[in-house]
Amino acid sequence: MDCYFHANVPSIAPCTDCGKAICATCRDDRGACPSCRLAAKIDAASAGQQQIGGTVPPRPRPAPAGAQAQAQPQTRAAIVAPADPVESRALVALGYPLWPLALLALLDRKQSTFLRRQTLQALGFNVGFAGFWGLLTLLTNVPWLGVSAEILIPLLIPMFLVASVYFGIKTWLGEEVRVPIISDWIDEKIPA
Repeated sequence: MDCYFHANVPSIAPCTDCGKAICATCRDDRGACPSCRLAAKIDAASAGQQQIGGTVPPRPRPAPAGAQAQAQPQTRAAIVAPADPVESRALVALGYPLWPLALLALLDRKQSTFLRRQTLQALGFNVGFAGFWGLLTLLTNVPWLGVSAEILIPLLIPMFLVASVYFGIKTWLGEEVRVPIISDWIDEKIPA
């Protein structure tokens, strides 16, 4: 008869606890097999542990959507809604580097207040950078100021790209974006 744990190895004796045929490699000095030794170690370890009392609380049931919206007044923190569709957030996020997408996002009627504010900020961000570029271009014609304006114009492109990617990623993740001058102006014109 072969060993219970090793195929093609002859057994020498049965296990003293379970009676399985085991070889000389598997048998210990008491005559127990590896599975009986493991079971004894598990029993010894679990005997030292105490049972945790109590019961598992029931899972709370979600309230209806209308009741939850009426119960909590909207604050600025509640405006940041991760419930907005990912597609809408992505469209608004891409509106920072690509202003036509921000115009397209402005036409979405199902947008939340959060996304509408972010869309207006994206448009304001683009208009602000275009205005700043135009101002620097006009200053290049002024004799003494033209030199400093010519130095700043090439720096506008990398600055625009870095800022638009940063603001776009924050918008896509659902975080509130605060563009320095534009956000304050939108807060005055469109209250939360």
